[in-house]
Amino acid sequence: METKVIGSKIAKARKKINISQAQLAKQLFISPQAVGKWERGESIPDIITLNRLAEILGVDLNYFSENFQSADEETVSKRISNINGDNKQTVQEDTNPSHSIERQVLTNFSASNLNKSDFAGVTAHKSKFEGSILHGSDFTDADFTGSLFMSSDVGDANFDGTNLTDCTLSVVDLAGANFNKAILVRTEFSKSMLTHAKFTDVNLIDVKLTMTDLREANFKNCVFNGVDFKYSDLRGLCLDNQNFNGVRFDKSALNEVTFKGAILRNVSFRPTHVLTNKYYRAIKTICFDDAMMDKLTYAALKGMGAELTKVTVI
Repeated sequence: METKVIGSKIAKARKKINISQAQLAKQLFISPQAVGKWERGESIPDIITLNRLAEILGVDLNYFSENFQSADEETVSKRISNINGDNKQTVQEDTNPSHSIERQVLTNFSASNLNKSDFAGVTAHKSKFEGSILHGSDFTDADFTGSLFMSSDVGDANFDGTNLTDCTLSVVDLAGANFNKAILVRTEFSKSMLTHAKFTDVNLIDVKLTMTDLREANFKNCVFNGVDFKYSDLRGLCLDNQNFNGVRFDKSALNEVTFKGAILRNVSFRPTHVLTNKYYRAIKTICFDDAMMDKLTYAALKGMGAELTKVTVI
């Protein structure tokens, strides 16, 4: 593959989601100079980095291929071909809602400034918000099933009652957002900020929170079913009186977390690497006073040195 072609495509996709070279470099844990060299065609990223780039930029890996044609370019190409050839086919394609430009406009909000926008009550499945400003926006009771929020500012947004089933929220600032009575089913939060976010009366089902900052988030009357916390920061988090079933705390920071009065069934706590003295000390800082848990969860925690004297085994 031509280095200049790949560099040009990286620059184009980066600008499309409105992030700087420095911001892209930060997400890749490299220097801004390295990104600059790629975009100038002086070097190319390795295949692992290309995969990560595709994820961050919201493109298919094939996008970096010299012969790749974007969906928009392909649509224009087809229409030009049809105008020169079969006009009837052009009309048929234009009237098909699944391929219309109007539909694309309604569902693709990437690289848009939508600060404090009103999306309350709307239905917009599989929408895209990449590199968008959505700070303080209102999504109350909306249905965004299957949508993508990526590299966007969604801080202080209101998702009360919002259907976020099968949604992906990656590299998103959600600090201070409200998720009261939201529908979170197979929702994925990745590399995102959820500090001070509020969750009330929420049933989280098969939700994944990977490399997510949850410090000072507020959970009240929530049920966690099949939820995975992986490489996430939960330090100091209050999870009192919540219900946990089939939950995994995998390689996450749990210092000073409280589970007072919580119910834990089939819950696992996996250390960052091995059971080091540091991890034992962290486990001992977790408060399980007045919690109820099944025998296996109790045994696992006991083996890691957790303080369980005020726990009831069920």
